[in-house]
Amino acid sequence: MSNAATYIRFINLTHAVTNQWGGAGIDLLSLRLLEAIAIAHSKDAALTVTDAMALNALASPATMHRKLTNLLDARLIEQVFEGKNRRTKYLVPTAQASKYFEQLGKALILASAQCS
Repeated sequence: MSNAATYIRFINLTHAVTNQWGGAGIDLLSLRLLEAIAIAHSKDAALTVTDAMALNALASPATMHRKLTNLLDARLIEQVFEGKNRRTKYLVPTAQASKYFEQLGKALILASAQCS
């Protein structure tokens, strides 16, 4: 199978995973924001709320704020403080977000195995 076929299979499987999370009021833009937060966190460079709202390649600051609220309400992210600085809130993925990424990882492995 071609790389394109593997990728199409992966997309199909991710739609199934994403649809499961859609019931929690999580749309695709919120998931893209979750991915950005998770990537930054994995690089030990957690985004602040201000950083996330400035991701204007994704959406306007007002829209980003609503998406952050959606992710917080769905318990996919949480806000934490570091050290004694209680003014800066950092965004980190929760165990619930890890479950979502685990499902996506399984979809990737399944797509790769089925198209080999």
